[in-house]
Parts: sequence; structure tokens; C-alpha cells
Amino acid sequence: MTDYHKFLYLKKRNYLFLVVIFIFFSGCKTKYATKDFIFSEVPSKPDYNKLKSWAAHPEKNDSIIDLFYNEDKNSLKADVFYIYPTLLTDKNDSSWNSDLDNEKQKQQVKNIAIKYQASAWASAGKIYSPYYRQVHYRSFYEPYTSRGGRDAGKIAYNDIKEAFEHYLKHLNKGRPIIIAGHSQGAYHCKLLLKDYFDGKELLNQLVAAYIPGTRVDINEFKTIPHLKNPGDVKGYLSWNTFRINKKPKKDKHPAHFSWKKNQYVTNPIKWDESQESLIEEHKGLLFYDNKIYSKSISVKIYDGLLWSTVPKGIKASFPLKLISNYHFGDVNLFWKDISENAKLRVKNFYNLEIN
Repeated sequence: MTDYHKFLYLKKRNYLFLVVIFIFFSGCKTKYATKDFIFSEVPSKPDYNKLKSWAAHPEKNDSIIDLFYNEDKNSLKADVFYIYPTLLTDKNDSSWNSDLDNEKQKQQVKNIAIKYQASAWASAGKIYSPYYRQVHYRSFYEPYTSRGGRDAGKIAYNDIKEAFEHYLKHLNKGRPIIIAGHSQGAYHCKLLLKDYFDGKELLNQLVAAYIPGTRVDINEFKTIPHLKNPGDVKGYLSWNTFRINKKPKKDKHPAHFSWKKNQYVTNPIKWDESQESLIEEHKGLLFYDNKIYSKSISVKIYDGLLWSTVPKGIKASFPLKLISNYHFGDVNLFWKDISENAKLRVKNFYNLEIN
């Protein structure tokens, strides 16, 4: 999403200046270039038999995720199928789906989403993350005024399905699976869970589905429960983060629908039914200086939202006081918490199978 994309470019020398620019523009309505959806203009589809079609894959030697494996990745006992969020956000780009031949876009996926999000699960399993022809950010503004958003969404999800089917057929070999994604990626995860796990035998291989940054109704799935304890398996976890005491503004963004009703919200620090956590319980956020900051935030669950305090100890703490929606940080804010929890769930999955 736009907030997520712009926030990730807050860098060193011009750090504070770019933060201020981000805050200014995040409150403005931006006109996006657009055009009719034409199938003949859709970018070429990926071939998941080829490693170049994967942003992260255990057999790739150039994958940035290798920096985050704490042990030999081949010794990990689970797999992680991770779907990255929207990074196609250029307001002057009128394409509906991302072009996977565009090396700049692919580098963004690796240097942003893989490095700062997928890495949270690298201690729990081998990471598989397919490149896919994701939809442009503006499609979340136009899903009902144009067929373009819906058609582009079908193309994006079809890529995910083909990648997952390739993974199941050639790579999984019966291993337990973590499903993970954020924002647009989490939305595709929901569809994947419905098509392949909900009421299906594959649910027996599901360690957990981490799907923050999208709406998940309490009755979204027929047989996949919301996990209510830190070591529970075969269910899902979801949350949408806002700064403490702030709520979505419907008039700012048509896609920012209310999250207030019919949702069970995960506490991504305590991982139980606690409605709040203390700052001392926070295991750590991964910031863009590549450092982990523990005891930085506390959270409170309120009316379908996850409220977070302003992070302490990081360079951008003051500008973050002016941002209401912490969507960009749904994973980063709880990076270490996710990492340790995922390892626990994999361990418990195997203990459950043995017993």
C-alpha cells in the first residue's frame, strides 16, 4: 500500500525530511493515472519451474532471506509460503498488474518485503515467496467503478494459485506449512486458505496462517479457527494496527473499510486472548537501520482494531506520533514476536503429531 511503500524509503541522511514529506502526502488525495483494462496488455505470466520467478526460494543463492536463517535452512522442519504486499504504487504508472520483467520492481520486493517481512518467519521454516503480477495500488480505489481492479485481481491470484500448486507438487513433500502475507498478500492468503485448506485434508499440514493487514471476518472460514493460545496450530492469526486511540477514516480511502465488527483480533505480543500487553513484554520490532528494538511498544485491542503505542527508541518516533494508520508496520512492529512465536508453533505441531 502507499503508506507502507513510502515509509520504507525513510533513509539515513534525509531521514527526518523524508518522514515529514511522507506525513504530508499520506494525508493528501492523489490522482492516479489510469486506463481501461485490456487483456492483451497484461504482462507475461511467471514460470514457477524457474527460480527467477521466486523472490525467495531455498535453492536460490542470491536470496536476501539467507541472511536471516539462524541455522542451516535445510535442517528447518517446516515451510513458509509468504505473499508480499502491494509495492506497485507509482501514481504515474497506469498499468493494472506488475511486470515481472521489470528488475526495479523485483528488487523492491526483495529489498523491502522479503528483507523486512518474510524474514520474520526465517527461523521457523524455509521461505518460498513467488513473484506475482500484483495489482496496482489504485485498484483498491476503483474496484467498483471499473472492471479493471477485479480483472487485475484475478490475474494476481491466479499467479499465486499456480505458484502454490507448483510448490505442493514439487517442493512440499508432506512438510508442515506456514502461510504468511500482508495487506494485498494477506488478502490472497485468505483466498488460498479457502481454496486449499478450509475443509480440506491439507489443513492437517497447516502450522498457522499469519494474515495481518486485511479484514478477516470471524466467520470467514468454515473449519479454520482463530488461534487463541501462543502454541496453538492449524488456524489463523490476524490484526490491523493503528496508533493508540485512532480509527480508520472512511473518507480518506475507499479501501479503509471499518474493521470494527465481527473480527477476532490477535494480540501479536502475547498471542493469547489478552486484550492488551505491557511494553516490557514486547520482544522487538525490526527497524530500517536493521536493528531490533525490544520493549518498544505496548498494544491494546479495541473494537476490531489493534492499537499500538508510538514506538520508543527509534529515530522516527516523533513523526510516528502524527501518523494514525500503522498498516505499514503490521509485521515490522512485531518482527521478533512473530519470529519466536512461529518457532513455537512449529515445535508444537510436531509434538501434536507425535502424541
